[in-house]
Amino acid sequence: MSEQDFVIRARAGDEAAFTALVETYHTAIYNLCYRMLGEAGEAEDAAQEAFLRAYSQLHSYDPARSFKTWLFSIASHHCIDRLRKRRLTWLSIEDEQLPPYPALQEQTPGPEEQSVRREQSEVIQAMLAKLAPEDRNVVVMRYWYDYSYEEIAQTTGATVSAVKSRLHRARGVIAEMMKGAPAKTKGLHPAMAVEG
Repeated sequence: MSEQDFVIRARAGDEAAFTALVETYHTAIYNLCYRMLGEAGEAEDAAQEAFLRAYSQLHSYDPARSFKTWLFSIASHHCIDRLRKRRLTWLSIEDEQLPPYPALQEQTPGPEEQSVRREQSEVIQAMLAKLAPEDRNVVVMRYWYDYSYEEIAQTTGATVSAVKSRLHRARGVIAEMMKGAPAKTKGLHPAMAVEG
């Protein structure tokens, strides 16, 4: 059975068909939420909420669009909303240092390589945390998910030129931040810091 068959059955009220879609996309949606939010528990909650929203909005899904893009759009918008709410909370805390994102690593590297990767991941995740939520969203989709400008525009509801502008601005901000980063991370491409 194809993905579109599952979507058609889910739209007709077949919960098992929607469960199959959740199983197909759970890891990808969770990873998007994790990279946007930086906390495993919050990412799991956000992914679950994204699927609940998708289920309740199945009637509005346009079968001419990619289901994956539609689902990513729901998840990324939900994460941006969470980040905005979180930012309001952060602004009320006087200059308290935020903890770095946990490092994501392969299981096989040696201690030295593991240390370098952890340092690189922490630096890049800290840089991502400083970007505006909309800019962070396009960076994650472009460099971790290899979305095209058109796919990002579809997912975010922005124009292709707006996506390019956000990416250009975000890369400029990251480049400025990298000037003060540790030597081991000089010239590091954002997507190289966290694999997955």
